[in-house]
Amino acid sequence: MDQSSTQCSPTAERVEAFIQSALFSKTFKEGMALVEETANYLDGDGRELSKSMGRSAALAYAGCSMRLTTQLMQIASWLLVLRAMREGDMTAAEASDPKYRLHQRETVPGHRLENDDLPDMLVALIKRADRLHDRIARLDTGLFTSEEQPGPQTGAAAQQQALLRAFGAQ
Repeated sequence: MDQSSTQCSPTAERVEAFIQSALFSKTFKEGMALVEETANYLDGDGRELSKSMGRSAALAYAGCSMRLTTQLMQIASWLLVLRAMREGDMTAAEASDPKYRLHQRETVPGHRLENDDLPDMLVALIKRADRLHDRIARLDTGLFTSEEQPGPQTGAAAQQQALLRAFGAQ
């Protein structure tokens, strides 16, 4: 990596610590394994099963499998960017570019998944991908959101800050 340790930002330090951790290795393996498992299912058993579905169920299957594939590609992309950083191919500043951030996932209500007569395996893959996406979204926010930009304070904390500013105690 091309940055000196004396000039690392808090964000760069957080990301660097994470990408060297066992948690990142575990998350990377889990994400890539889920991508591979899903691809194998959609190209194999899932494809065969979808051929025997009625029109409505086949359309629901196609829509859900496209959303799932898109979501998993976003997850894989995020993981690969961090791996590139770990391997010294990207800097923290490059990795923090908004184009590499994880996008909000499109949710499909759970009751709709069960009511569309979708194969149990597809529903299970969707739920696993949703859980993984949610975990990675929390990691992404924690790693790449600046601590210097706290959200708006409300209630007692906001009043206390206003008093401290008013009396010059801050």
